[in-house]
Amino acid sequence: MKQIQWFPGHMAKAKRLIEEKLPLVDIVFCLIDARIPIASQNPLLQGIIKDKPTLFLLNKADLADESQNQKWVFSFEKQGIPALAVNSLTGNPIKQVVDKSKAILKNVFEKEHKRGMTERPIRAMVIGIPNVGKSQFINKLSGKNKVKTGDKPGVTKMQVFLKAANELELLDNPGVLWPKIESKDAAMYLALIGSIKEDILPIDEICLFGIDFLIHNYPKGLSERYSLENVKEKTALEVLDEIGIRRGCISKGNEIDYERVFKLFLYDFRNMAFGRITIEHAEDV
Repeated sequence: MKQIQWFPGHMAKAKRLIEEKLPLVDIVFCLIDARIPIASQNPLLQGIIKDKPTLFLLNKADLADESQNQKWVFSFEKQGIPALAVNSLTGNPIKQVVDKSKAILKNVFEKEHKRGMTERPIRAMVIGIPNVGKSQFINKLSGKNKVKTGDKPGVTKMQVFLKAANELELLDNPGVLWPKIESKDAAMYLALIGSIKEDILPIDEICLFGIDFLIHNYPKGLSERYSLENVKEKTALEVLDEIGIRRGCISKGNEIDYERVFKLFLYDFRNMAFGRITIEHAEDV
């Protein structure tokens, strides 16, 4: 696979803004997708953050295997990286996020208290690649839809400070991808969950990659969704054809309409049709 190079102008600007605003915050909330905790990290941003206190938030934890969520949090904590699994859609993560942040910043606020400084809110910057749920996370913590949200990459285009309860102030940032995605697997993972646009990679390769992953890791969910049998004994292409036939994705020429099958499969993959899925398993890293 050729290197994917995709660095739109607004992302380059976002990188500069992050560098400028970083000294103004106490902590960085690094949102990653709980389904792909490694591939959804931006190595470019880690270089910018450097020694700034950071809390990794495995967002969309409700879409991922619960057992894997726990394993990933343990794995990060073991590496000295504070982490929490959160659900910004139907959950209410503010208490656990604030409590964890206070623990991380305990020494900072103790020093301020000794200097006679009054208590103040924690100032946090929210970063992450496109479509990991940053705006959704901020809306949940602030209690109102103060940040524009959307289901496609690139909705947030500017920086916004928001007050989230009395103990927390948040700085949102546009999602920032890195200039080159060199790993084929990482690119496929990102495409499967919708963090990079579908026209960056061939949609047929994305879907076949996803089906193959399900065959080897979540065959039951795949079988039940499309009423398939013996999926472990079939190739991804054979399963793709069966999905098209089962779902009536047939053209006027009585051939499988693959474009319809591709869109159907990606929709299902991104909307829990196969159950809770974690693509990157903690024990494999």
